[in-house]
Amino acid sequence: MEYLAAAVVVVGLLSVVNLLLMVGVIRRLRTLAAQPAFGPPMMDGLLIGERMPEFAAMTTAGEPVSHGLLGGPALIGFFSPGCQPCEELLPRFIARARRFSSQAFAVVVADPDEDVAEEIERLGDVARVVVEAPMGDLQSAFKVRGYPTVYVIDADGTVAGTDLDAPALVGA
Repeated sequence: MEYLAAAVVVVGLLSVVNLLLMVGVIRRLRTLAAQPAFGPPMMDGLLIGERMPEFAAMTTAGEPVSHGLLGGPALIGFFSPGCQPCEELLPRFIARARRFSSQAFAVVVADPDEDVAEEIERLGDVARVVVEAPMGDLQSAFKVRGYPTVYVIDADGTVAGTDLDAPALVGA
């Protein structure tokens, strides 16, 4: 009988410890859920259906590019050198941009002293490239908070998607 009582007490104590641990896990999950997630699609960026913002920039080739000159459908990508997700997405972006070379636009986000010649060379064949410092005007206009970020702009100037498989590009 004594063994049975001891077993019940041990099981009861283990249940209380398990309950306390579970409460801690739930509190931690709630804290993590309140923090923004990393990587696309980003909820704080432009949303599908929003109009493309007004912007103006100069490409690495010395050409002006702006919201008025960039018609749709268009592909716009924001990349950062040394970013592993950017490196993984870049080949798909380049493949899609080949179909929209006149309407593909890439922003390489880098510090002024950073060497971005490789990124400019890779993207320069298929897109108009702009190099911009972190937290620059284009990133602010497009509400970019993380990299890579891709926008697909429809023919009427609205965001059709935030993914390379967005409807405006399918079958194009």
